[in-house]
Amino acid sequence: MLQKPRGTRDFLPDEMARRRAAEVTMREAVARWGYGEVCTPIFEHVELFTMRSGENIKKEMYTFEDKGGRQMTLRPEVTASVARMYVNEGRSLPKPLRWFYVADCFRYERPQKGRYRQFWQFGVELIGADSAAADAEVVMVADDILRSVGLEYDLKVGFLAPMKHLLAGIEPGLQRQVMGLLDKRDFEGLSACLQTCGQDELEDALTGLVSCQTPEEAFEICGDIPEKARIEEIFSILDDSETEYTLNFGIVRGLDYYTGMVFEGFAPNLGAESQVVGGGNYRLAKLFGGDDAASCGFAIGFDRVMVALGETPISRPPLVAVLSQPGFQAAAFRTARALRAAGVTAELNLLERGIGGQLSHAAKTADFACIIGQREAEAGTVTLKDLHTGDQREMDLSEVVAGVKAGGDR
Repeated sequence: MLQKPRGTRDFLPDEMARRRAAEVTMREAVARWGYGEVCTPIFEHVELFTMRSGENIKKEMYTFEDKGGRQMTLRPEVTASVARMYVNEGRSLPKPLRWFYVADCFRYERPQKGRYRQFWQFGVELIGADSAAADAEVVMVADDILRSVGLEYDLKVGFLAPMKHLLAGIEPGLQRQVMGLLDKRDFEGLSACLQTCGQDELEDALTGLVSCQTPEEAFEICGDIPEKARIEEIFSILDDSETEYTLNFGIVRGLDYYTGMVFEGFAPNLGAESQVVGGGNYRLAKLFGGDDAASCGFAIGFDRVMVALGETPISRPPLVAVLSQPGFQAAAFRTARALRAAGVTAELNLLERGIGGQLSHAAKTADFACIIGQREAEAGTVTLKDLHTGDQREMDLSEVVAGVKAGGDR
């Protein structure tokens, strides 16, 4: 028996209903901020991702050669694709651009809970606004989206400038090593690393920076850096908007990619793979042949959000099973069509069962049974049975529609 590829999943109707319900809620939340949906190709030229991340990223990508000999890849993320689309299609559009996307991505990595080889991202990109207000808006949009689906999570917001200032005299390779140790809060490893490279005087400043609880504490460590006013304004906006967050100047989302504000969110009930959102300032358009457009965005790990939410109850419209005695199937089809035209969900018996067998089957999935026999067919009526209470009554079709709709979603 053939199995699904490792790292992928099958979704049955109930799970898809939960996913779609969450997605609809998230779409409605982001739309209220004025963001419009965009869509990019599921595969791109390999260079789109290696230009930004280097050749090593190929190890994590599903790459292939097309019939024209071109090196292509299934997209491992969407931000680069949106930046490419901006360069191709969006430079002449009025700024700022408020875009969002919902897309599946592909990475070849070890599957585990919350980490898959095919996964979905819900993302936002704000392009062409270089301001503290833009930075704060993106954080608040992410928070609004996640809160809209009822997710309990911890939001952490930082800014890279203080750390960049402290690490300015260190070569890039060592910077990445130091930041990795800070990210893991491995202070013993940090101390050993700094001593080895003769930079042990930075230890107190770096460990103090990641422990700061206010911007003022960070400025006491790194001084009056050029970005001070912007940092103060971002956090002032977040505080005034009553956004729940923790300040964290130790977020290390990559000095080579992010340029200013950075943020992350974690769902405590997910264990090791607890991050559900990450984002910040970046500049990619110039790398892809465009202008040096300021950009700020984030990606939500939609699959992790669904895992964190758990088996949430879903509501659905009532389902009517249209049943018929032998010889009256045509009347059943007409009745079902009329119900659907009136906005009622209706399904037909498709197997050769008697009325008893049809009712038994309908009771497993439907809320009502609409029964058609000789008497009903001759009178132009149906017998409607409530499969939850057992009540039944002969009535015309308009009464059926009103009765079913009055019951509301189940």
